[in-house]
Amino acid sequence: MNHPILLSPPHLSDRELEFVKEAFLTNWIAPVGPHVDAFEQEFCEVVGSPHAAAVSSGTAALHLALRLVGIQPGDEVLCSTLTFIASANPIVYLGATPIFVDSDRLSWNMNPELLQETIEQRAKRGKLPKAVVLVHLYGQSADIDPILQICDRYEIPLIEDAAEALGATYKGRSPGTFGRIGIYSFNGNKIITTSGGGMLVSDDPILVHRARYLATQARDPSPYYQHSEIGYNYRLSNVLAGIGRGQLQVLNERVAARRRNFDIYQQALKHLPGLEFMPEARYGRATRWLTCLTLDPERFGATREQVRLALAQQQIEARPVWKPLHLQPVFNGCECIGGQVAETLFERGLCLPSGSNLQETELERVIQTIWYSSRNR
Repeated sequence: MNHPILLSPPHLSDRELEFVKEAFLTNWIAPVGPHVDAFEQEFCEVVGSPHAAAVSSGTAALHLALRLVGIQPGDEVLCSTLTFIASANPIVYLGATPIFVDSDRLSWNMNPELLQETIEQRAKRGKLPKAVVLVHLYGQSADIDPILQICDRYEIPLIEDAAEALGATYKGRSPGTFGRIGIYSFNGNKIITTSGGGMLVSDDPILVHRARYLATQARDPSPYYQHSEIGYNYRLSNVLAGIGRGQLQVLNERVAARRRNFDIYQQALKHLPGLEFMPEARYGRATRWLTCLTLDPERFGATREQVRLALAQQQIEARPVWKPLHLQPVFNGCECIGGQVAETLFERGLCLPSGSNLQETELERVIQTIWYSSRNR
């Protein structure tokens, strides 16, 4: 029987273990310590941000970011609709209302023209959104410049959700470092992992200092435990930061491996009618965190779901692309600007196994199953 092929499993080495052993030997197990400090510094060097705070998850980082820019109950926050729900949940944590914005076809990310139209219309009505959450999807940067320009024009804080885009570039820089605050995730399925963890970055040292303060239960500087505002238990543990330091050393290798996966899939499948891969925008390099494609059932001969089930029968894990947030029951009634592009991508989109430790024989199993799913094979 064939062994399972997972979508995006963790990929560890001996480097991470050495840092973890050091944490145990020095008894730095608590959610502070030298690995946390070093991980923050090393991460800044990799992405080109001057300040960073390591936290327990990408969701925690986004929650802190929204609070840091002053989001309050009743506020409206614009957010990409084609993304995982964690991009919008923290908006609701703070009592604000998400307004979802459709994707463009070039990058699958937020459509800058729709965003500009939306902000300008709200400006005329005298009710601007209080922030924009821009998601960089599946390892590819959104088109940041026009989005940042419209945000700056109306003094709206831009928060970049780069949870899926560590290692990508936008015009030579790391997505996540352009806006007021950027966030990253080190969940187990990400391009590097700490099992669970995240990072908040900003050019503003005051914001990052306050993020650390809020992430450690907002404890006042006092010899006893005094708290003048509500905080959170969001700091990353020293043990997990050690894993992150080891993972960070092989980031470029992990990106190269995932791009290799994409190249192999593309060369083998690009001639199948009705099958198109997620394009790579000209303004940067995608990591291909996940290899994504769309299927036109009329031309390909099978639906996305039929292909997914055929892969599952061979113990191959594949998933539809993110269900747009404006279609999620929990956000029923929330406004969406556009939506047709994201809906079509969800209806036809499939994510293939993309782990950086995939073997060629495993890639071939995936490719053969997809070929056999097409009536035009």
